[in-house]
Amino acid sequence: MTFIARRPLALSPRLLVAIAAAVSIGCPTLAIATEQEDKPLPISSITLYRSGVGYFEREGRVDGNATVQLRFATEQVNDILKSMVVLDLGGGSVGSVRYGSQEPLGRRLSSFAIDVSDSASLESLLEQMRGAPVRLSTPEGPVEGTVVGVEARSEQIDRTTIRRPFVNLLTKSGLRSIGLYDASNLEILDPMLASELSKALTALAEHRADNTKAVDMSFAGTGQREVFVAYIHEMPVWKTSYRLVLPESASASKPTMQGWAIVENNTDEDWQQVGLSLVAGQPVSFTMDLYQPLYVVRPELPVPVAAGVAPRNYEGGMEAGGQSPFQDSTERLSQLSADRSPEMNLADAMSKRASPSAPAAAGSELRRARLGSAMLEGESLAAASGAESGEVFLYRMDAPVTIERRQSAMLPILSSPVDGERVSIYTVSDGHKHPMLGVSLVNSTSLQFMPGPISVFDGSAYAGDATISHVGAGDTRLLSFAVDLEVDASTTNASTSEVSRVRIVDGLIVQSYEREEKATHTFTNKDRERSRTIIVEHPRNDSWTLVTPEKPDETTDSLYRFRLAVEPGKTAGVTVVQHRTDRQQFDLSTFDRETLVRYQKNGKVSQGVIDAFVEAARLNEQVAQANKRYSDAMAASAEIAQDQDRIRKNMGGIDRNSQLYARYVQKLNEQETTLESLREEQVSALADRDRAQERFNAYVRGLNVE
Repeated sequence: MTFIARRPLALSPRLLVAIAAAVSIGCPTLAIATEQEDKPLPISSITLYRSGVGYFEREGRVDGNATVQLRFATEQVNDILKSMVVLDLGGGSVGSVRYGSQEPLGRRLSSFAIDVSDSASLESLLEQMRGAPVRLSTPEGPVEGTVVGVEARSEQIDRTTIRRPFVNLLTKSGLRSIGLYDASNLEILDPMLASELSKALTALAEHRADNTKAVDMSFAGTGQREVFVAYIHEMPVWKTSYRLVLPESASASKPTMQGWAIVENNTDEDWQQVGLSLVAGQPVSFTMDLYQPLYVVRPELPVPVAAGVAPRNYEGGMEAGGQSPFQDSTERLSQLSADRSPEMNLADAMSKRASPSAPAAAGSELRRARLGSAMLEGESLAAASGAESGEVFLYRMDAPVTIERRQSAMLPILSSPVDGERVSIYTVSDGHKHPMLGVSLVNSTSLQFMPGPISVFDGSAYAGDATISHVGAGDTRLLSFAVDLEVDASTTNASTSEVSRVRIVDGLIVQSYEREEKATHTFTNKDRERSRTIIVEHPRNDSWTLVTPEKPDETTDSLYRFRLAVEPGKTAGVTVVQHRTDRQQFDLSTFDRETLVRYQKNGKVSQGVIDAFVEAARLNEQVAQANKRYSDAMAASAEIAQDQDRIRKNMGGIDRNSQLYARYVQKLNEQETTLESLREEQVSALADRDRAQERFNAYVRGLNVE
């Protein structure tokens, strides 16, 4: 093996051939390898789901012992490992399913004697080859020796310091240091080490080209047999689009709904004459990395040492009934084949095998099993039939479908008359001046309408676009596709709020307010030839009660819908009145008596409420009086304390025998007597306040007066 220093690495012809073989992938997309020849195992059926997965079924025939090979994109392998079903329907057995492992690249490269996971410069490679024999080509001739190590030396050239690598070799004549910049070729003389480097480079090349993986399934048996393989993997979500053709006059036929499914074949295999089903449901789907090898850290324990144990021979055993547990496998297959019933489901087919003498019957039974349950047939459509499959709805294409690899197709799934009415839709919250032209569409078919865009045609003319959500059979939806410029819309709003009742509840004044909101929607039809059916969408709030109109034509979670007709050139409208009762609470002690008297005159307060309020006010006044006594005593005490502080300061600067000093002493004595009286008044006032507060609380506690 040869390397060129200071130039791209020069590889030996043997290594070049190995790498070329590793990166070339010439396998067909699909093949069955037998001793005789390759046989196809084509896709027979595809079911696409709106959850982003596709279920693929393949059916074909094998002869004798055979290996079926399928190729998948690397990112699809996890789904294949999670979902693949493999069946031999002709009495044979299914062996192992083999596929190339995907060990982490770093772990694979670290297993070789030479690690090329990093940049793998010539210096690092030589450092890893310490102790290996090599041959270097130098200007003086070839030099053979054993690698001792690599070092870098600094040299001054034209006042510039340059780092130069040197390899140290142990030669027959002694230790030599050779500059790698002078060497032209490097050859590894150890065949094992050269082979390890070749394998490491091959692993790198395989990793770069690792975009597809082969999965090999082995079948064992005799004669020609039917085999079945099924799996799921990620697929683009299939989509729907519709065309709604409106009749030009009201007396004409019903509107016609045409539906198309948009299907994308993003695989590398042509779909040739496959049965295609499109499922409206969304099964739970997830990805799990089953392909990447998983390693866990294990504790290292000392090797236990115990006394030697002599080998032991065991006698052969028999199952209950005297039968050997290792009886011939073909005998068991015959027993399983005899147990097949006409109503076998997929689980039975996975655990049992069909009799070799009846492969055709086995295929029909398996096909029934794949359906899962009897289908509810829909009405005849252009190219697809609707059916219930378990808990989901699906469209099944009536004829096989062909879609080339990396191509998409629009497939007709619906063409049927539906019930519908032209309407103009006015949504109050939009605040627009004109309503929208639309259709009140009824799904009068037995099919499910999936979400998607709708192009609306008025007769033969394009009228606009709309969107539709999921519409079950028999459901009604509104569609809007254009602005109705021939109709002007306006809305006037008014609201009122007044006290309707005052009462006492649990000792609190409760005021009830009656609120009213009125909205009048007026429409002027400027079209002199055609009348309009207006659908008004008015906001709905559960806290309000609809008064007028008495009942809406339709209700949603957030809207009332009212319907009215507007004749050509006329004006019409609808008034929506809603009521609500609000309540506000006040403490008895803080409410205004004059306000109560005014409410009494308007008949909103009873005499009992007035009497109860007066009594509560009287009891609360006693509390207030006691509080005032306490406050006055506290204020007087504070005033005296302030005056005493002034007197004591003055007494510090005069003669103790003076008449003024004696006067100050007498005044202090009098103030102390007053302070004692004030303290007694404070205690008395607090006691009176507490008793008055308790009487007030006892009166209003649980007081209810209508």
